[in-house]
Amino acid sequence: MALPDIDWLALCRRAARSAREAVGRFQTTAERAVETGRGEGGDTSLVIDRAAEEAIVAEIEALGAPLTVITEERGELPISGGGPVRMVVDPIDGTLNAKRGLPSACVSIAVASGPLMDDVEVGYVAEIDRPREWWAKRGEGAWCDGRALPRLRPGPLEALGLETARPRLVAGAAEALVAVEARRLRILGSVAVSLCMVAAGRLDAMVTLREIRSVDVAAGQLMVREVGGSVSLPAGTGLDLGMRSPVVAARDEETLARLEEVF
Repeated sequence: MALPDIDWLALCRRAARSAREAVGRFQTTAERAVETGRGEGGDTSLVIDRAAEEAIVAEIEALGAPLTVITEERGELPISGGGPVRMVVDPIDGTLNAKRGLPSACVSIAVASGPLMDDVEVGYVAEIDRPREWWAKRGEGAWCDGRALPRLRPGPLEALGLETARPRLVAGAAEALVAVEARRLRILGSVAVSLCMVAAGRLDAMVTLREIRSVDVAAGQLMVREVGGSVSLPAGTGLDLGMRSPVVAARDEETLARLEEVF
């Protein structure tokens, strides 16, 4: 099924701008750290998560098109009666970063024509602390701030991104990290931004040390694939909150295979 003739990128930009403004109303870490219960994704929600989500959903509702939103906080949400088109939204990927005023927190939005990762047609990631944005369109490539990202080429594993940074998980993965012979590790605190960094060639690969949800990866995985990179989701590819899978992404198939052998 083809997507309706809507300027999806413009919609994503409006949603991200509204989310930035909503988060910006909370100035201090103490204000941003107020808990509001658990979202449908299972994690504790902060006031900034809820505010960003409400701002994004309001922009989608204003579009008036029948579709289904999958969002971390509220789960599956029919808009204008619902429909087969899906918007998979993480209002803040990297909530701890956003709470603490650290970089790499972002809005992640994917637009899909069906229920699977392979159905994602548009991926959009906008960082919250600065106006940098990344996007991809299926079959057309990927961009960062209007500049087309070049095709990825095979190369050494110099910089490997890790998500998450929980000490117990990092300690448990120590032997695997040594085995893949990465020269350096980088932990950004956002799965979506890490995937964008792989797509841009700034990271050579990234791995998650735990299972993650569709909302974290749906947009970023398209960006990596659109520039010739490889992504593995061994435990599932559904665009729903029930999906849980580790993620491995790399600039080339050989590097991906090396990582899959040990993670």
